[in-house]
Amino acid sequence: MASDKFQVFSAGVKPTKLNAYAVKVMFEVGIDISSHQSKSVDKFLNQKFDFVITVCDNAKQTCPLFSGWHQKIHWDIEDPADVKGSEEEKLIFFRKVRDKIRIKCQGIVNNVEGFI
Repeated sequence: MASDKFQVFSAGVKPTKLNAYAVKVMFEVGIDISSHQSKSVDKFLNQKFDFVITVCDNAKQTCPLFSGWHQKIHWDIEDPADVKGSEEEKLIFFRKVRDKIRIKCQGIVNNVEGFI
């Protein structure tokens, strides 16, 4: 989605191993993240960003400050890794989160592209 206009990084405040449900639901929409690694936000502290987006309350509260000017955006999205239930119930919830993030990202792309 707009990879010709944006460079995107992903990291966590408490990185762990890649979640198998995340890999599966992303593959369902043609995105293979199986070779990705979970990274700490600390790796990017000295990098300049236009936007820093947090996607859960824990990240919003514990995300470190990045250098330089950037727009901070928070999306209140429940962490799907915390959801309990059967495998199918977990997959359903991961899909909902995936789709919610996609819609929010598309909103940013649509709004920012007018300024590029």
